Amino acid sequence: MRFLPIVFAMMFAVPAFGQEPALQKGQEAAEAFVTGQFAELWDEMSPPVQALFGDIAGLEQFHQGVTDGFGAETEILSEHVTAIGDVSVYSRVSRWSLSETPLITELAIGPDGEIVGFRVQPQPQLAESDYLDYDTKAELTLPFKGDWLVVWGGRTLETNYHAVHRAQRFAIDVLISRDGNTHAGDPSVLENYYCWDEPILSPGKGTIAAVVADLPDNAIGATDAGNPAGNHVVIDFGNGEFAFLGHMRQGSITLKPGDEIAAGQELGRCGNSGNTSEPHLHMHLQTTPTLAEGEGLPAFFNDYRADGALVERGEPQAGQTISATD
Repeated sequence: MRFLPIVFAMMFAVPAFGQEPALQKGQEAAEAFVTGQFAELWDEMSPPVQALFGDIAGLEQFHQGVTDGFGAETEILSEHVTAIGDVSVYSRVSRWSLSETPLITELAIGPDGEIVGFRVQPQPQLAESDYLDYDTKAELTLPFKGDWLVVWGGRTLETNYHAVHRAQRFAIDVLISRDGNTHAGDPSVLENYYCWDEPILSPGKGTIAAVVADLPDNAIGATDAGNPAGNHVVIDFGNGEFAFLGHMRQGSITLKPGDEIAAGQELGRCGNSGNTSEPHLHMHLQTTPTLAEGEGLPAFFNDYRADGALVERGEPQAGQTISATD
């Protein structure tokens, strides 16, 4: 069984499609999937989403996998629409005949009504955490220059899908968006994405604990689930906090374990390696230097702007455009 991540092809300040049209669009698309109207659903999907399936036969195969594993949809428990930047995400929780756990169907709908993301999976639950009241010890600054959009960030599943994982409970994903787009021109060309090859900076003073640097960057539509963080750096701040910065460009990281680094020092370049659908930066704090073997920690950053407003200390939230103050 494979579950597809939402692919965000377009997002920015205020949702242009509107909540009511998005709700209707989501309902219609979900019904098309459930009832096997594949051609109709396929025509509504953006090219990056189509690429995840390969072709319409891949969509049919995915549907078959869902029905083989979970049966037929028997009852809709809830529906709602959440705005994340310029994208409206329709979420539908329903019961299925072969599953004790409800399934959640999510469709991300762009401002023009195109389906820019699609996912079906058992309803996730927030990971337990003993660190909800934790105050970050390291003095963190944003790990990039210029304006970046927070795609995922916050403490709810609606705003941060990472929150199902204990180690990534407070993670953020960021990228660059201009005029409602994350790229210019052909979306299949990595170099067309605005954040591609942008410098990724150390968010604080520390020591390099681990590095992966030689994984290939994925073509759009391909992912590397076996290496979820892709090319990445782990920073030990010397206080029980370890920062993971992932999905960097192949060959762009020249640091080695044991290297001392300063806040603002370049770590590598933004890429598309690992389990990612398009170029972006993933960052989170946790209690160990080993991915998925620690407890996630809140990451409070100092002195940045969120949607133009000065934030002396805070956690970036999904939908915000953030930038360093200097």
